[in-house]
Amino acid sequence: MHSDSRTSRVLRVLAIVAFVALLLFGPLTENTLLDKLFALTLVLCVTLALLLASARPTFAMLLSALLFGTLEISGRLKFAYLATPLLAPDLEYFINGDTVDVIRRYPQLLAISLLVLVLLTVLPALAFVVDCPRLFAERSRYARAALRSFGTLATLAVAIACISPSGPFAGVFGKPMWLAITDKSYLTNFFTSFDDTVVTKPAITSDVDRKIGWSVQRKSPVLKRSPDVVAILEESTFDPRIMELCTLPVCRRPMFDPDQRTRANGLLTVHTFGGGTWTSEFALLTGLAHDLFGNAGLYAPYNLAPRVEFSLPRAFKAAGYRAIAIYPMSGEFLNARNAYRHYGFDAFYDGTDYGLDWESHDADLLAVFRRIYAEEKKSHGDQPLFVFMLTLHQHGPHMRALVELPAPYDKPLFPGSFKPQKLDDWLNLNLSNYLQRLQESDEMLTALEGQLWSADRPAVLLHFGDHQPSFDGAIHVIAKKVPKEVGPNSNKVTYYMLKSNFPLRTQFDYPVIDIAFLGSLLLETAGIPENAFYQANSLLRERCKGRYFDCPDKKLLMSYHDLVFNHLDDLRDE
Repeated sequence: MHSDSRTSRVLRVLAIVAFVALLLFGPLTENTLLDKLFALTLVLCVTLALLLASARPTFAMLLSALLFGTLEISGRLKFAYLATPLLAPDLEYFINGDTVDVIRRYPQLLAISLLVLVLLTVLPALAFVVDCPRLFAERSRYARAALRSFGTLATLAVAIACISPSGPFAGVFGKPMWLAITDKSYLTNFFTSFDDTVVTKPAITSDVDRKIGWSVQRKSPVLKRSPDVVAILEESTFDPRIMELCTLPVCRRPMFDPDQRTRANGLLTVHTFGGGTWTSEFALLTGLAHDLFGNAGLYAPYNLAPRVEFSLPRAFKAAGYRAIAIYPMSGEFLNARNAYRHYGFDAFYDGTDYGLDWESHDADLLAVFRRIYAEEKKSHGDQPLFVFMLTLHQHGPHMRALVELPAPYDKPLFPGSFKPQKLDDWLNLNLSNYLQRLQESDEMLTALEGQLWSADRPAVLLHFGDHQPSFDGAIHVIAKKVPKEVGPNSNKVTYYMLKSNFPLRTQFDYPVIDIAFLGSLLLETAGIPENAFYQANSLLRERCKGRYFDCPDKKLLMSYHDLVFNHLDDLRDE
């Protein structure tokens, strides 16, 4: 009895220390005041519910501290190793054999995982056994049961209301995903992300016109050999000349101007702004917009990539190509390695294996591309390649001090006296950084073109911007000039450039084109036979003149979605 009493006291002290530590290093470290209140309320509600249900204070505090502490530590560890926190989709997509294999390769992760497993099972069980029921001890047995049952249900009801998107903490829901994975509100973002796991398909009304034809047969270019095809996603890149003030020579770059090899170019509408590159990857590789699937679309690498039937890599592979992806960072970032496997790539080259990281320049990526390209040609002979890669250097922040930049970027390019718009020091700093990095992108693309055009086989090159940089939101104050076809949101406009070193029968001329159409445009240029999905995608592109969500003919768009999701079953059931 004495031993039990001493064990009980030790566990009580441990529970109090653990619970206080949880509050100090969990809810109270969340990013905003509302995030703090949300996480704190959840912790207190769960602790109170455990207390009322068990009548054991030590057990309640210890189990609550262990449960929420595990989530907090897991979020911090995942952020440290993979640059993204623990989110609800991880429960479905990361609790598998692959994750166990990853943990096994990291001794620190393995040790922590085993320790957490032991603590979560042994300590609460021990506390439950040695902690005597104390709550409402002076009441009768039936009164105790009634009070505890009512209190438990009431507390759980409050907790459920708190995690409802329309509840008292509605303000913590619906964060842009880039904010959700970077603001380090680990508990808040984990619990609010449950609302973003349900994939919904576009609603098809009963009056949909199923008489519209969606098949077409095209004549391919007459080529002796299939062309190598290279597609480059240029991070945070847009033609700066859409800004009214950007008339300086440094605003004009050959990468945006057509030449004799240009087959299509111009403005590109994308589905994200300031971040969310993975949604632009998804749009190019699948011909779908993540917006079609509700909030869950933001998690495309997790919950959409495994379910999409048609993809650009698969279309190329059906034509005899080898599809490879060159990723400029860790393949674990945002489930990229798994997502690219689901998209259908034959090989995924992790940037960290080739010395690439967040600080890598476009020239570094070109060197890696040349190395991998040569290795692929040596290993796979005459098989044509489809290569998709991403740049990274143009990613924000654009805050390197002007004095550290080379001329002419080492001073404000748009000073206070500049017309037609005056910019403050902050925007001058961001624009100088952006334009200096743009020069590096232009130089890299020029060098890449030289390599492709001088090769002994036909080649196609596509490069495009995934989204505009936000400059921490400051870009909104810069006046822009775009054609009316862009629509009201000029912040979701970037650029695209499509070239080949062989002529085409078809001429493409779109004032603006949606990123969801780039895949079919690339296949058509390369002379790749289009499957049923890409035939329909090409026809929608032509009929809507490059526009997607703002296609003037809404019945046409409805018919297209009906074909894609109800007849072609492009999004498989889970």
